[in-house]
Amino acid sequence: MLILGLLTATGPLATDLYLPAFPEIAEDLGASEARIQLTLTAMMVGLALGQLVIGPLSDACGRRGPLLVGVAVFTVASFLCMLVPSAGVFVALRFVQGVAGAAGAVISRAVVRDLFEGDDAARFFSRLMLVIGLAPLLGPILGGQLLLVGSWQLCFGVLGSVSALSFVVVFFWLPESLPRERRQAMNVAGLLATVWRLVRDARFVGPALTLGVSFAMMFTYISAFSFVSQNEFGASAQVYSAMFAINTVGLISGTQVNGFLIGRVGTSRRLAAGLVSALVAVVGLVALAFSGAAGLVPLTAVFFVMMFSMGFVLPNATTLAISSQVPSVAGTASALMGSLQFALGGGLAALAGLTATGEATLVSMTTVMLGLGVVSVLVFVVVGRRAARCAV
Repeated sequence: MLILGLLTATGPLATDLYLPAFPEIAEDLGASEARIQLTLTAMMVGLALGQLVIGPLSDACGRRGPLLVGVAVFTVASFLCMLVPSAGVFVALRFVQGVAGAAGAVISRAVVRDLFEGDDAARFFSRLMLVIGLAPLLGPILGGQLLLVGSWQLCFGVLGSVSALSFVVVFFWLPESLPRERRQAMNVAGLLATVWRLVRDARFVGPALTLGVSFAMMFTYISAFSFVSQNEFGASAQVYSAMFAINTVGLISGTQVNGFLIGRVGTSRRLAAGLVSALVAVVGLVALAFSGAAGLVPLTAVFFVMMFSMGFVLPNATTLAISSQVPSVAGTASALMGSLQFALGGGLAALAGLTATGEATLVSMTTVMLGLGVVSVLVFVVVGRRAARCAV
């Protein structure tokens, strides 16, 4: 669990570590805030595309080989980010980081499917979320403190060092979880047939789409609130980091309560509760934004509730989607789900920046989040009913 947690935490750490430095990076590279936000979107797109390749590759070649290559490339790209001369090069390197970082995300989920099923898988994913949650919790705090002792480039030096440690841990301590006799030969026709079967399977598509749209809602907050809190409310990088950390405690708490309820409440019901609770919290955020009553303290409190709710959504949607498939296609299923998640997250979150000034505001951010929250509930209800009919 600790090894897989380290692997899957690398992506969130790469996302969150440099968030407090966004204004500084924009000034240093002479780029607009929207251009710097694009580095975040580029990584999300890279994560989405990379999983489409790495997932099926791991079904054919095993888990260890693709994972080691991905972690190695991610390490090199992280150190190169310290040397970028312009925002354009920065965006390109972040895309490479995303493609390589996809290995840790997609293969970790596939390993869980190789080894666990049903409630055991749900329990493992909930525990894994505790480990993963430490990355976004510590990331902004560490990033804010690093800015006190050095420039924003230091964040990527730390990120590269963590990735290098991951490579060593995987090389020496992570065994192969997919035996040769359970591997699938990789060919285009077979891959397309598997993908086509997955996209027609309501048991997979329903939770996968629900996860993707819900993640886009959460990622809108992650990508935009650094600018909103510092530019609109005058928060320092360190205050923003503290707010982000508090909200991440909400995410971790939610995953652990979800883990406690496994065996007591069904997976679908836990997911439904998380979706509804998250939507109610976002409605509260919209009310604060449009009433003019928003402040750092009330915003943090409502964001905490939203993130607590996401602690139910993320592991349960993942469990429902992955557990609906046999282990031999777990890599492809994980890749398709992860690609959808990061493509929606990176693409839809950018809508918050479509304002007259090109900068995200509290109103634009919460409006986008509300729309995505509504869609996630609708997807769960509509596709969930179809999945129930298929099961009958």
